[in-house]
Amino acid sequence: MTKRFIKTRELVVFALLGSFMFISKLLMEGLPNVHLLGMLTISYTVVYRAKALIPIYVYVFLNGLYAGFNLWWMPYLYIWAVLWALTMLIPKKLSYKAGAIVYPLLCGLHGLAFGTLYAPAQAIMYGLSFENTIRWIIAGLPWDFIHAGGNLAVGLLIVPTVKILRKLEASSHRQ
Repeated sequence: MTKRFIKTRELVVFALLGSFMFISKLLMEGLPNVHLLGMLTISYTVVYRAKALIPIYVYVFLNGLYAGFNLWWMPYLYIWAVLWALTMLIPKKLSYKAGAIVYPLLCGLHGLAFGTLYAPAQAIMYGLSFENTIRWIIAGLPWDFIHAGGNLAVGLLIVPTVKILRKLEASSHRQ
């Protein structure tokens, strides 16, 4: 008998988690650059590790499906993977106190870096010179600071979210 990479239960859970990311973004669109996406990306990665890419890309796909698979969407194919990869570099056995500091800081830094991460795609898509790309990054800094502040604030929910997800995972394995 061959072992499947993803169990049916996991596939359903990951589809729901990715859908939750998308719905949370829609519900918070009235707040500029303030959302739960970074917090959820980090939480899912801490709990599900490599498999967290599944709900992350369910979100990315749903976002494109809803708003259109246009040029603005292309950077989403790598921007969330950057946050996932950085989270994967953090040791698995991080203490509660360390996690309560490290995870929100990472979340905030991702918000601050969002415009810079977006910039290479922007430069390629619109043929921007290096100087114009730097100008584009600088012009977006006020929004990146708001993004960083929002991500830092919601990043405080990462450790409790991880705790809840781990309890749910443990209870589902007991059944």
